[in-house]
Amino acid sequence: MPQKRIIGFVLLGVGIVLLIVGLNASDSPTDQISETFTGEYTDRTMYYIIGGIAAIIGGGLMALMGRK
Repeated sequence: MPQKRIIGFVLLGVGIVLLIVGLNASDSPTDQISETFTGEYTDRTMYYIIGGIAAIIGGGLMALMGRK
C-alpha cells in the first residue's frame, strides 16, 4: 500500500475524531450559553468542527488518489 494512501487513511481517522469532539463540545453548557447570547459556538468548538471537516476531505482525497 502506498505511503500516501496510508497517510490519507490516518488523516481521515483524525478528522472523524476531531469532528466528533467538536460536535460533543457544542453540547457543553459553556457553548450553549455562548450560543444563546452570541448566536455562535466558541472559537475552540468551531476549530474542532472545521478542522475535522477539512481533515476528512483531505484524508479522503489522499486515500482515493494514493492508488498510483
